[in-house]
Amino acid sequence: MPEMSSDPLRAPATTTVPAGPIPPADAADAADVVGIADTASQVRPVIRVAGVVLRRANGDVLTVRKRATRMFMFPGGKPEAGETPLDTAVREVREELGVSLAPGELHEIGQWHTDAANEPGHALHSHVFVATTTLAGTPVPAAEIAELRWQPVAGVEDTTDLAPLARWFAIPAVRDGTAPGSHTGC
Repeated sequence: MPEMSSDPLRAPATTTVPAGPIPPADAADAADVVGIADTASQVRPVIRVAGVVLRRANGDVLTVRKRATRMFMFPGGKPEAGETPLDTAVREVREELGVSLAPGELHEIGQWHTDAANEPGHALHSHVFVATTTLAGTPVPAAEIAELRWQPVAGVEDTTDLAPLARWFAIPAVRDGTAPGSHTGC
């Protein structure tokens, strides 16, 4: 596995991974302790999540900040027992933003391994989906969400309070049309 970067000004090393279900988290979050080997002697716990890219007509993407954290990221979260990544994405957007999406309105654009934004010493395995329809209604922060921000996609690499997944990989892939199945103007 490539070494992950702790330098916020440099894109961390990452890998894309083949599609597959997110193992459900149990009471001890055993699914989060699979581990990624950064070097021959270090294994970091892995947090498994699904995230959703919601876009305005002008291309800006919605990011959220959870309470007691400083980094903005996509709405989304950890799977419940038996959920597929798509099920997780639909549920989390409804819980965090009050926005109802049908599974058919989301398209998976990729999976990435990155540094976790708010959990030092952890890695993140993310399934990222993009909404294929324009957002109807106004999202409202709920559950653990403290703040919403519409993030312009231009120059996103210079936005230092943006989670590594969004900053270095998913937003540039959507912006540049390099994500498999990415949609522009959604």
